[in-house]
Amino acid sequence: MRVEVFDFDLPNDLIADRPVRPRDAARMLVVGRGLEDRIVRELPAFLDPRDVVVVNDTRVIPARLFGKRGEARIEILLHRRVAPGLWRGFARPAKKLKPGNRLAVGEARLLVTEKHAGGEVVLDFEAGDAEVMALLARHGHVPLPPYIKRADSPEDAADYQTLFARREGAVAAPTAGLHFTPALRDAVAARGVQILAVTLHVGAGTFLPVKVDDTDDHVMHREWGEVTPEVADRINTARTAGGRLFAVGTTSVRLLETAAGGDGRLRPFAGDTGIFITPGYAFKVVDRMLTNFHLPRSTLFMLASAFAGLGRMRSAYAHAVAERYRFYSYGDACLLERGP
Repeated sequence: MRVEVFDFDLPNDLIADRPVRPRDAARMLVVGRGLEDRIVRELPAFLDPRDVVVVNDTRVIPARLFGKRGEARIEILLHRRVAPGLWRGFARPAKKLKPGNRLAVGEARLLVTEKHAGGEVVLDFEAGDAEVMALLARHGHVPLPPYIKRADSPEDAADYQTLFARREGAVAAPTAGLHFTPALRDAVAARGVQILAVTLHVGAGTFLPVKVDDTDDHVMHREWGEVTPEVADRINTARTAGGRLFAVGTTSVRLLETAAGGDGRLRPFAGDTGIFITPGYAFKVVDRMLTNFHLPRSTLFMLASAFAGLGRMRSAYAHAVAERYRFYSYGDACLLERGP
């Protein structure tokens, strides 16, 4: 499809700079046969006791580093672990680095082992994973998305982490999960609904622009994920009994659809996924989806359009702009019914 069909006008003042408090007070646009303005804390009203809600339990690491090569100050955004102590990242300005250079970050001296197009580098921390995480805890910053035009603050360390965050490895938050508070989680459970967790370590590639004119020419970034045998079995059992699968966020959707077979059953999965979902894709297991409002021409808006229908999503986003919904990671949410 032509990428231009996923474009829309968005006033800059609708881009959320910080979250609402409490988080479940965010607005929620329900997109089905019509449009309905609700609040996130009303989500349990849309759930049936047979349903299952699937969240992403990845935990964001402080993946933004500021180092120096000589007198040059260089910013690194880590985006993918390659091996113990070895990470891929994006450097700015990348022209200051080449293979064999050392980058000083605090007391560490990181070795640049490779350099690729787009400012991407491979860094060897020359340490084990535990030591790398300790270094990031001391010197790393919250990797706020590029459309949030401010430095990270102490509040972001908590704000940019979901209630379900458990397994370290993401460099971007699974933002639909940011709306959950303990009160909302408990209200969902009180409906008799299961909340199950999968893991997809979200990479910085989720923010990369689509630079081609046709979706067929776009190469999707790859991310590591896992669906355990227990979770797969519980989801299959719920759906066989007539329950619906509510996926919280595009990350959960991508992983669940990767792990699903053509027979509509979920299988255990552990590995990389580069699934790219655009209109025309036949969804196998996800029945409803809670997601935030995404960037124009982004793979995330394409996925939402594939799920609910491009016409529906264009109408929904036009309504959201007119009603001044808040967009992107710290913004409001929409609850999508799967289109025909």
